[in-house]
Amino acid sequence: MRPSSVSPAISTPLFSRVDSAGAWIAPAALRALLAWEFVESGLEKFNGENWFAELGDKFPWPFSLLGADASWFAATWLELIGGLALLIGLGTRYAAFALWVLTVVAIHAVHWPDQWSSLSELWQGYAISDQGHGNYKLPLIYLAMLLPLALGGGGRLSLDHLIARSFGSRSGAVADAAADRRTWALIALGFGLPTALLLPWFGAALIALAAALALTAQWRRALPLRNTAAVRG
Repeated sequence: MRPSSVSPAISTPLFSRVDSAGAWIAPAALRALLAWEFVESGLEKFNGENWFAELGDKFPWPFSLLGADASWFAATWLELIGGLALLIGLGTRYAAFALWVLTVVAIHAVHWPDQWSSLSELWQGYAISDQGHGNYKLPLIYLAMLLPLALGGGGRLSLDHLIARSFGSRSGAVADAAADRRTWALIALGFGLPTALLLPWFGAALIALAAALALTAQWRRALPLRNTAAVRG
């Protein structure tokens, strides 16, 4: 009787092929659905009347500086252009992050409860229809769907992948611990700033994490230089 250790060897090729197929299908499915939603929303704004003036001062700074007309124009074309960019997978990370920020602003201005004193009270706004506690369920789902595209890109079935294969450098780059920390710092800062509009304490924690990672990355980068100088001395 052969040992049971052969079963991982049998299953590993299968799941590696599933991973390969997933790199084509999963991001493309997210992009297609999100493209439909944002383009549809953009077309409604393009063909409709500007109701942003009715929101008053609900837009957070610095978006409140734009005014109702400029905000309507920016939101309309960001949804249209960003949605189309997601559909074809061109500049996917940039489009997804821009739409992520737009969605956070929309939650703050339209879907977030005016007042809440506890997380349990805030959770009552996790709904499709507003029952007096906000209705941020659908845009929160959009945020969760945009996140893997902003961080992972458009996948293999995208123009980004085609361009990278055609014109990208084949030499590659060697990642080190300091570079990893700087990358995580950039991610924490990029998502921490808009998140602070909705949850200041959570956004501040992400910003503080970004600062700590950036400082430790700088320290780790300088450490080999100091060690080299000490050896030479």
